Amino acid sequence: MGPLHGIRVLDLSRVLAGPWATQALADLGAEVIKIERPDGGDDTRQWGPPYAKDAQGRDTTESAYYLSTNRGKRSVAVDLANPEGARLVRKLAQCCDVFVENFKVGGLAKYGLAYGDLKSDNPAMIYCSISAFGQDGPDADKPGYDAMIQGMGGLMSITGLPDGEPGDGPQKVGVAVVDLMTGMYAATAITAALYERRTSGKGQYIDLALLDTQLGWLANQNMNYLVSGRSPRRQGTAHPNIVPYQAFATADGFLMLAVGNDRQFASWCSVAGRAELAADARFATNAARVAHRAEIVPMVAAALRTRTTRDWLAALNAAKVPCGPINDIGEVFAEPQVVHRGMRIELPHPTAGHVPGVRNPINYSRTVIEYREAPPLLGQHTDQVLEAELGLGSVERARLREAGVIR
Repeated sequence: MGPLHGIRVLDLSRVLAGPWATQALADLGAEVIKIERPDGGDDTRQWGPPYAKDAQGRDTTESAYYLSTNRGKRSVAVDLANPEGARLVRKLAQCCDVFVENFKVGGLAKYGLAYGDLKSDNPAMIYCSISAFGQDGPDADKPGYDAMIQGMGGLMSITGLPDGEPGDGPQKVGVAVVDLMTGMYAATAITAALYERRTSGKGQYIDLALLDTQLGWLANQNMNYLVSGRSPRRQGTAHPNIVPYQAFATADGFLMLAVGNDRQFASWCSVAGRAELAADARFATNAARVAHRAEIVPMVAAALRTRTTRDWLAALNAAKVPCGPINDIGEVFAEPQVVHRGMRIELPHPTAGHVPGVRNPINYSRTVIEYREAPPLLGQHTDQVLEAELGLGSVERARLREAGVIR
């Protein structure tokens, strides 16, 4: 059993940040009940192709995007806009430890599902709201998505080729990192609030914003600005504070060289047949190399173009110089280390037979993570949950289904 076994989560989020958080909680053993609209469910179900295939090779209704963020959950399809549906969800909230939502600010109040409403029913509940800009401030009511926040939050200003190079200009990161990091912060905040509740016996409200998260994890780039007063600029694959630390062309491709200290630089120089560079005062220390970046980087680049990627990787790994290939995602899954670590998993699925996935990277020694269920079909568990948790019999469920309240 996972470390969160016995914790029940009511998940009213959709798309990515919220579902990523609740999938992490499910991986850790929590029971997650996903509330979805009867007429289509989570938006990402339709965000394809690609879709999972059934035994005949036909598309199912589950997109790859949806499948990436919803394993281990039970789907209950309820129409919140119907007062009976809203009451059902409120009753479910009374028997849950955690409530997660990413509606527009104040959007759940009209259904009687705001924090103040649920706190009166269940004072021990942890209620987490995820929004673009947070619950207050001049932008609180504005909608926002990951790519927009990457731009507004400064990430695009440091991502991409340097100004003046062909192909320069703002670039977004290849996955929705703002959503993903917000989801991870949400999972962390919820877990910490649950731990605190063991002492206080009280729940609390968590307010998480995409923009806050984006700014928070700019990390060293934040501090580069705060300490120097100069905004960092785009540097391609290069590092603002370490040299040489970037992708380089080889005789037949590319590799990523990540020299993190002076000893590793000296080792690189030895392997490259340029031992004199390590003794040169301009390059002997990292601070000196950063100051003389324009001189040392072309020298490193010229040396690396003389041999193949495979040759360099073999020689540099033997010398303990950090480096690696530039893999596409298919090549990543074929990496022996990735295979050994069992990062790819397969889960049984009611229409596709089975679906692939990527396991949670956490490895506990005792409380082993178990992957109990594939991402659910829309409304797959409506009857099961309403009967077990609210005591609704088949006649009442049939009435609600006929009225369009549930699916």
